[in-house]
Amino acid sequence: MPLTRNFRETIKEQLADSDFRREFLREAVANMVSGDLDTAKSVLREYINGTLGFIALGKALSKSPKSLMRMLSPEGNPHARNLFEMVAHLQRVEGAVLEVIVASAAWGKVCQVKDASAIGQNRSN
Repeated sequence: MPLTRNFRETIKEQLADSDFRREFLREAVANMVSGDLDTAKSVLREYINGTLGFIALGKALSKSPKSLMRMLSPEGNPHARNLFEMVAHLQRVEGAVLEVIVASAAWGKVCQVKDASAIGQNRSN
């Protein structure tokens, strides 16, 4: 019988790569924007567990870690303010800026990740 790895262990290992972290965070926001809140919460939960953790996030946002965990649970129903506050903090920690760009449905991606250093530079691209 083949040995299998725990999904969370695999994701946590992959989140050590900054490009993977940014894409994972982008995926969470893309799911939010497209209306798939259940997937967005699941991806955010994995992202937080694999990076800074709920205790550090709770301290940064002045919220109970358990409350944050409940918000992102399958039964959770977080307020938009809480979700965006969470994403804003995660962007700062990651050093990334997520932009929602308008594109045809055939294009695919809803969100694009840009480095925080790109803020204030020419955005004509």
